[in-house]
Amino acid sequence: MKRMTGETGETMADSEELADRFEEHRGRLKAVAYRMLGSLAEAEDAVQEAWLKLSRTDADDIQNLGGWLTTVTGRVCLDLLRSRAVRREEPMGDTQDTVGAFVPDPVLRPLSHIDPAEEVLQADAVGLALLVVLENLEPAERLAFVLHDMFAVPFDDIAPIVERSPAATRQLASRARRRVRGATPAAEPDLGRQKEVLDAFLAASRGGDFEALLALLHPDVVLRADSGALVRGAAASKVVQGAKTVAEQALMFARFAQSAELVLVNGSVGVVNAPGGHVQSVMGVTIADGRITGMYILADPERLERLEAPGLTG
Repeated sequence: MKRMTGETGETMADSEELADRFEEHRGRLKAVAYRMLGSLAEAEDAVQEAWLKLSRTDADDIQNLGGWLTTVTGRVCLDLLRSRAVRREEPMGDTQDTVGAFVPDPVLRPLSHIDPAEEVLQADAVGLALLVVLENLEPAERLAFVLHDMFAVPFDDIAPIVERSPAATRQLASRARRRVRGATPAAEPDLGRQKEVLDAFLAASRGGDFEALLALLHPDVVLRADSGALVRGAAASKVVQGAKTVAEQALMFARFAQSAELVLVNGSVGVVNAPGGHVQSVMGVTIADGRITGMYILADPERLERLEAPGLTG
């Protein structure tokens, strides 16, 4: 059978084979991009850009396709992070709270049929708390840490992306590692215990029980609420710290607790508020010693509209 050939000399069969080979790596590439960007939509864009770059390259010259695609995706993400940093530095009023309140896109799964062993193996089960910490790293630090510490990419391969020597790249990752270890809160690994705490929290919120809420919150609990859009010219996102203040916030929004249900948020038990199947907010938490130490609420309508919620919204 004669094989059809395009203007570049590449056959349709060759193109389909290349696409199939790329699909074998898509999951890993999306995992890399999600950890780099904290945005599912941007992660998809970065993976698509990696495919476009591959389709314009002679794949026969690539000895390790997986490694090549990983570094290309990392470079695309680095460029996106750098442009994001430039936008944040542009004068737009007081943006300190909105930057600090950033909540990454959550990955949602139904809570039913929990298999803790399987959850550990999920490629997307990276906690929101860690993603928030990664958001505070310099772009090059984040790249070095994510590629090396999370995906075992050699420093020799990372160095050209950040335009540093392998030794300097190693230092970037080391600095990032120290910052991550110092800022990432401890977390309860048992999903059953997480569920107990959140069940109690929702019950206290629905019942307006302030003392019960206080008992479930760590004294230094931090709440990050990312609502995205501006409200009457003021930032709608905020960071709140302290059990009393967070409990007061929970009572103010107690009506939302009526329609809340427990789900898996990035592999841990969290809360989605989706009355009528329309997601209005998602909350991830960190829990330690039976108390909530961190709350991460995404209520940005634009980002929630794009959120995948399989089996959660009817």
